[in-house]
Amino acid sequence: MKLDSAPIGISGISSSEIELELKDSDDFNLTSPQCLPDKSVVADNPRKQESALAIFGTTFITIFLAEIGDKTQLSTLLMSAESHSPWLVFIGSAAALITTSLLGVLLGSWIASRLSPKTVEKSAGVMLLLISLMLFWDVLIGH
Repeated sequence: MKLDSAPIGISGISSSEIELELKDSDDFNLTSPQCLPDKSVVADNPRKQESALAIFGTTFITIFLAEIGDKTQLSTLLMSAESHSPWLVFIGSAAALITTSLLGVLLGSWIASRLSPKTVEKSAGVMLLLISLMLFWDVLIGH
């Protein structure tokens, strides 16, 4: 998902894109306020559901794949085997993952309200590049 444009509405289409689309069309009289789309029509747009489903699906798949085989999952596996209470371990680990995810979402919202999407995107890229370089350096030195 590219974050270098104006904020996108829930429908996946920004108001500036709608206005540009309307300006390009000869079917509308742009001097009257009736030419602008009704907000309720935009809110009921099926693209809204696709967008929400796409965001949920992308988030789920990304986090699911990132968590498979990581140290958290291995720790949970060991705790479950050791405690003989797999459901209590599941509830505890699920609560911990939800809490850390909540902190990430709140921190991300706070950062997004104070920085431009372009700055957030560039900062994330620099941080990922630094982490990659540190991991690569660790592989070179470790062997």
